[in-house]
Amino acid sequence: MTVGIETILVLLLMTNVALLGMSRLGACVLIVALQGVLLGVLTLLFHPGVHTLLVGLGSIALKGVAFPWLLGRALRQAEVRREVEPFVGYNLSIVIGAAIVALSFWIGSRLPVAFSVVSPFVVPTALCMLLTGFFLIVARKKALTQVLGYLVLENGVFSFGVAFAPEAPLVVELGVFLDLFVAVFVMGIAIFHISREFDHIDTEQLSMLRDWRQGGDQRD
Repeated sequence: MTVGIETILVLLLMTNVALLGMSRLGACVLIVALQGVLLGVLTLLFHPGVHTLLVGLGSIALKGVAFPWLLGRALRQAEVRREVEPFVGYNLSIVIGAAIVALSFWIGSRLPVAFSVVSPFVVPTALCMLLTGFFLIVARKKALTQVLGYLVLENGVFSFGVAFAPEAPLVVELGVFLDLFVAVFVMGIAIFHISREFDHIDTEQLSMLRDWRQGGDQRD
């Protein structure tokens, strides 16, 4: 079982690096969906039982199916296929991704843990997902890619919870799922309407529009 857990954790690390090097938004959505499925399977392997069975299946259903379907639908409606000219280029992003992995393992080896963990890769993987999510949010221009960064960030939080809080009430996990569902649903609607009104979902151009309007108001 330990070998299976470590294999999944390594795959999760690889998905983080893959997200940083991809420009096709459809492929990025599929990778985030794969993360959701892997986290669901990881939950079942960590703590077999009725509670974790529900949490694991919920993770697979929502993170692996429902959220990617909503984002894919928003992607088709917005008629955008690639992340073009991000704030940080893809080659540099991959280098930063490798640095994030190394930093996560360095911090994980020095982070005092009050709980016993099945694998030493658990904490570094969770930290890597957190940092990768933050990086995607600040280093990409498209609103949908930033939503994906938010989901990766939450996946890191979820992996921490699975590893260290097996006795947490089921209502807490369901509350997290509900918050994410609402967030992704609202962002999907927002992306569609932004694209329909402005013909793009580039957040930098929207910021320029805001600054231009503020300048006009001051002149008036």
